[in-house]
Amino acid sequence: MAAGGGADPQVPHGGRSAARGRVVTGLLWALLIVGLWIWGRATAGAEGSAAGDPSAAAQGVGSAVPLPAAHEPLEDVARPVRLRIPELGIRAQVRRTGLDARGGVAAPSYARAGEVGWYRRGPRPGGAGAALLVGHVDTDTRRAVFYPLSTVVRGTRVQVTGADGRVMEFTVESTEVVPGDGFDAARAYGQREDGRAELKLLTCGGTYDRGTRAYSSNVVVTAYLTGTHASA
Repeated sequence: MAAGGGADPQVPHGGRSAARGRVVTGLLWALLIVGLWIWGRATAGAEGSAAGDPSAAAQGVGSAVPLPAAHEPLEDVARPVRLRIPELGIRAQVRRTGLDARGGVAAPSYARAGEVGWYRRGPRPGGAGAALLVGHVDTDTRRAVFYPLSTVVRGTRVQVTGADGRVMEFTVESTEVVPGDGFDAARAYGQREDGRAELKLLTCGGTYDRGTRAYSSNVVVTAYLTGTHASA
């Protein structure tokens, strides 16, 4: 999943220009969803299987664990630079990324498997919409940043620090293992509830096929903004 290039799409203001901008932006996201569908069906990884039990991860969906109220989406959000999930022991630098050659969101190289990629053409974490963060589950020789992601449970806190030092607190709402067969990209990567600032954490999951060098599924964690504070 190599990084893609190109400038961020701009939405013009006023009349037909604004409408045209919305159409262009919609088409860009449609292309992204198609690319993610391909990525979801054929994500290559390293030897072994993804961390955790997929059936256990799926239990986070629809759980009765009470969750805090959503915080309003933030304005003028800085780009993300750090990710922390204290309960999983995850601490990672966040790098801007684009699309790979197959049209999927590019994760950092395997040489930087301890880092996370943020899709820079989509929303920034904390802003309105669903921001996408991707990371590897493992490499040929070791575990990677999102190895424990499939074990996350509903209610877990996720912290994203922006370049301005502001920390955005997200709360995990659901964890799903999405099979490659019949992959529903809109459901997996789209926004779950309008009007919220959401965060999607993506990695490989399921079982690993040594012949095809691909995982059978993807782990998709959905969280939403519940607070913000200055960096300590």
